[in-house]
Amino acid sequence: MLKDTFDVRKYLCPIRCISFDGFVTYEGRRFGIPYSYAQHTCRVQRENFTLYVYDLELRIILITHDVTWSRKDSFCKDQFTDEQPEERPSVPVKVSISQKKQTPPKSAFAKFAFGGGWDE
Repeated sequence: MLKDTFDVRKYLCPIRCISFDGFVTYEGRRFGIPYSYAQHTCRVQRENFTLYVYDLELRIILITHDVTWSRKDSFCKDQFTDEQPEERPSVPVKVSISQKKQTPPKSAFAKFAFGGGWDE
């Protein structure tokens, strides 16, 4: 029986990258990570039907998720901040958009009207 040492736990808790939208992928499913965790990688460990997400040094449990057969993303509390930064334009907008008046279509025979007389 192996002793529960830091080296053994590092082996049992593989490193996973956190995606730009705050999820970590494990066993083909995506699990949410709290927004307050600023690192780009974490460690994950599954025990039965619970997934534990740790920081890199295995000191803090960031979040636990119930593992189900669902393929839907598992969000967590505080995964996204309530106040998202909003980008404002640095220069006032001066562009205006208008629709061009449509001209009525020409008759298919207008190209044969050399002297005029037909609707051109």
